[in-house]
Formats: sequence, structure tokens, C-alpha cells
Amino acid sequence: MGAQIVLRGRGIVEGKCTAEALVSTKPISFLGDVDPSNGKIIEKHHDLYGVCVKDKVLCFPHGHGSTVGSYVLYSLAKNGLAPKAIINRWADPVIVVGAVIANIPMMDQVDISQLRTGDLVEVDAYKGVIKVLKSRKRGGLSKCI
Repeated sequence: MGAQIVLRGRGIVEGKCTAEALVSTKPISFLGDVDPSNGKIIEKHHDLYGVCVKDKVLCFPHGHGSTVGSYVLYSLAKNGLAPKAIINRWADPVIVVGAVIANIPMMDQVDISQLRTGDLVEVDAYKGVIKVLKSRKRGGLSKCI
């Protein structure tokens, strides 16, 4: 096994967790791209279409869309369907507000191209550090139950 990947970024919402990474190359709007009733990505042209964000470290370049997206993220958290952490290349204010009110650890200024879906990652937004604990091969994405 090679050297452990350690990425650094800016902690925005403090917190720490360990979970499976769910990585997208496309921006996400929580209003319209994510179904708040089940946590699935419902935007048909999104690279994570049909995949559930629940309990994942959700990694995507940045958010976009309406400020209502902040409340959708909060709703996901209240219903137990939210990601465990959010990692962005650039923080979008809508995603930041959603992460703050939902108390979801969040970081930005991270080279998410170094992460792969299925990697087991430890996010420490207190220190601004992400560690890849176990790399996994690309493959089957978790579907919502």
C-alpha cells in the first residue's frame, strides 16, 4: 500500500467524522438536484443521478442555485438523510448556510480530484485536514433504501 493521502483545506463548519466519500465532478443545487424526502440525487444529467447522499462525505466542486437550497440541506439533516460532511473546491454561500444550520462539518479549498467515490475518509474540519484511510476501487454506488 502506498503513502496515505492527506489533503488540507479550510474548515468552514467545525466537526469531525469518518465515512465513505461520494465524489462528483459537477456542482450541486440542493433545491432541484436532491430529493429532500429520500436524499437521492434526482437531476438526470448529474454524474451522481440516483445515488443517496445520506451518511457520505459529499465532495463536489461547489454549489449553485436558490437560497432555498440551504433549507433543503437542513431538512435532509432533520430527517436523517444528510451527508456526514461536505467538501468543496469553492464554498458557495448557499451550501455554507445550509451546513451551518444543519451542523454538517464543511471544508473548502480542497483538491477533490484526489478523492474517489468509495474511499474511506476522515474529515477533521477543526484542523482543515482530510485523510484517506482506505482507498476503494471505483464501482457500485450506494443507492437509497
